[in-house]
Amino acid sequence: MLLLASPVTERARAAAAQAAAQKTSEAKFQLTSSSFAADSDIPAKYTCDGANVSPALAWTEPPAGTQSFALVLDDPDVPKKVVIHWLVYDLPATTRALPEGVPTKAKLPDGSRQGKSDPGKIGYGGPCPSPGAAHHYFFKLFALDYQTGLKPKAKGAEVEAAIKGHILAQAELIARFQH
Repeated sequence: MLLLASPVTERARAAAAQAAAQKTSEAKFQLTSSSFAADSDIPAKYTCDGANVSPALAWTEPPAGTQSFALVLDDPDVPKKVVIHWLVYDLPATTRALPEGVPTKAKLPDGSRQGKSDPGKIGYGGPCPSPGAAHHYFFKLFALDYQTGLKPKAKGAEVEAAIKGHILAQAELIARFQH
């Protein structure tokens, strides 16, 4: 006997599928900050105009299999290059936040490491663009399937090469700053 699906059943299935898809997108790996809202201006405190301390960051549960995290803060609005302002890697898989004012040390107490920003400094170096148009700052958090094993003070290209092929998920927070 051939059973044909009724329009009501099809609508119910479609609604259930849509609800499941929405739930999946809501459960997506996300990066936030209590220091500023996404797509807003970064307060001067976190820039070269202020104390130049790192903002507080937090993230949601990563995908299963996450072994560590890597964080990259960059500014793609500099002519002819992307400037890296902060590199943190081998953050433990249990970490769900970074506090405001992460020390500018090559190795942190939890075993994570910080690399060299493009100005050649260890740790966070806040926004400090030339006067003019606002620059966009991309805080990118990568959930990785392994620990990079990179030594402290790695450069951006080294971190990029180490995480390539090991990214399980990426969360991003974008904000602006202008003098």
